[in-house]
Amino acid sequence: QLQLVESGGGLVQPGGSLRLSCAASGFTLDYYALVWFRQAPGVEHEAVSCISSSDKSEDYIDSVKGRFTISRDSANNTVYLQMNSLKPEDTARYSCAASPSCWGPEYDYWGRGTQVTVSS
Repeated sequence: QLQLVESGGGLVQPGGSLRLSCAASGFTLDYYALVWFRQAPGVEHEAVSCISSSDKSEDYIDSVKGRFTISRDSANNTVYLQMNSLKPEDTARYSCAASPSCWGPEYDYWGRGTQVTVSS
């Protein structure tokens, strides 16, 4: 079965950290760029970070630069999103998507997401 599965979400206090995982099955994730998205209630779906398939270059939206880090684990066919210094405005459902190139516009595979809640 070809799929992406996210995990690692949860409830964390402001300033805390979480590491999200996006695990692929049925295909090799290294052949794709991987984008992390997030969506909060009443807010437009937002692409947060991308890691390329070729040179593993990373890109981030300004609001998460310096706090989030995206990385690949080829042995485990997984991409991670390390999130530090979390803020309440980071609260959202985070999902991952595989694309031929960073930021799409076409996405071949989508995960169902994992909820991140930042609250005291």
